[in-house]
Amino acid sequence: MEIDGQCHCGQVRYTATVDPHNASVCHCTDCQRISGSAFRTTIRLPNSDLHMTGETKIYKKIAASGTERALVFCPTCGTQMLGMPTGDGPKRISLRLGTSNQRAQLPPQRQIWCSSAMPWVEGLADVPKSPAQD
Repeated sequence: MEIDGQCHCGQVRYTATVDPHNASVCHCTDCQRISGSAFRTTIRLPNSDLHMTGETKIYKKIAASGTERALVFCPTCGTQMLGMPTGDGPKRISLRLGTSNQRAQLPPQRQIWCSSAMPWVEGLADVPKSPAQD
């Protein structure tokens, strides 16, 4: 599937070829903290299937697995674009689905790091809803 997207301010843009079966929700504590949310939605793809334009910044961190990860974001608006391992070899990146214009067409197919999931996530279906901010 062909997708495209951008950061909040539009400085960083991309096109990508993705397999919709690779969309997931990550509940790890790193994703919670860095996204400022209870989880993050991503889609994994080979680095060669992503074409990005615009200046980005990189923040490097050590993942729970011990792997160094490069987190790529827009230096102007701070939108997180993707994460990927550093070092040599082929890279499978985790593109942040919230940046995709086709995000509604890419429902998560799996959830990972569920041991860190917030206990209230399962009960969101019962929380009162509003079509916009009150």
